[in-house]
Amino acid sequence: MKIQWLGHSCFKLTESTGTSIVTDPYNDYIGYKMEPTEANVVTISHSHKDHNALQNVKGNPTVIDSIGSWEIGGVSIATILSSHDDARGALRGENHIYTYRMDGIDVCHMGDIGEELSVEVCESIGSVNILFIPVGGIYTIDAEKAKEYVDFLMPDVVIPMHYKTPSCKFDIDTVDSFLDLFDEEQIVYVSGEEAEFDREMFDGDNTKVYVFKDEKF
Repeated sequence: MKIQWLGHSCFKLTESTGTSIVTDPYNDYIGYKMEPTEANVVTISHSHKDHNALQNVKGNPTVIDSIGSWEIGGVSIATILSSHDDARGALRGENHIYTYRMDGIDVCHMGDIGEELSVEVCESIGSVNILFIPVGGIYTIDAEKAKEYVDFLMPDVVIPMHYKTPSCKFDIDTVDSFLDLFDEEQIVYVSGEEAEFDREMFDGDNTKVYVFKDEKF
């Protein structure tokens, strides 16, 4: 499968069959513009405008923004309910975590999760090969809380998201605070916006952190 970073918490996941999913499309409220793309499916973690700009995804995609499970184009998708804050959603509402099964790879996108480590949430997620997790703090969990989730879930690959980039207007932390919590040999810098993964890449020995270094964001 291929993973393309489109900025912020937005990624395009493409299975070898061609089925594609876009997660949390955004508008230019965050400080830079999302380039339009096509997809078969769009998953929305919550209704804030930096996560639900459906107009930027073309091709008449199926939109998923509720709790349930689906089988679309050979891809299994399921939703897990969580909170956007550490007050049971009282401050920022609900957050949907999505799990996907693509090319035999278990993928999890944690949206804008704001609650501290939840064993219940982690058990609902189950086994994870690739984990997308916010690390910028303020509106989501911060680097240290994200690391707690990583240590519990033990994914093969973790991809940080929702952090301060040069063009981002949000007053959140950069990715560096998260990277400082890992050994240097665990960090993989991706040149550009796309990386390709195969099930055989995952040996379960340790977690690699993939950081997309696309300067346009």
